[in-house]
Amino acid sequence: MTDSPLLRPGILMLGLFVFGSAGQADEIGQDEILQLVEQGSIAPLQQFIDDALSRYPGRFLSAELEHDDGRYVYEIEVISPQRQVMELEYDALTGELLEVEEDD
Repeated sequence: MTDSPLLRPGILMLGLFVFGSAGQADEIGQDEILQLVEQGSIAPLQQFIDDALSRYPGRFLSAELEHDDGRYVYEIEVISPQRQVMELEYDALTGELLEVEEDD
């Protein structure tokens, strides 16, 4: 295995944002995220990371939480040992996998 920073254990980048109607990103604080989970407005992030890694084994890279078209959407990025980066989008409430893309 190569000693790439992207493949080292323990690397975790997590950006959680919500996009308003004006297209500007506002950072969602930990308290708000916890409140959304407790209210049942979104599911816990870990279940989406686990699902993404079961579909595309490798390492978790990043996550974003967006508010898009009236719903919260998690964007999860994972990287395979072959350095293939996959982005998976999930409905943050239902867990439905909405889209999968390979990042260049």
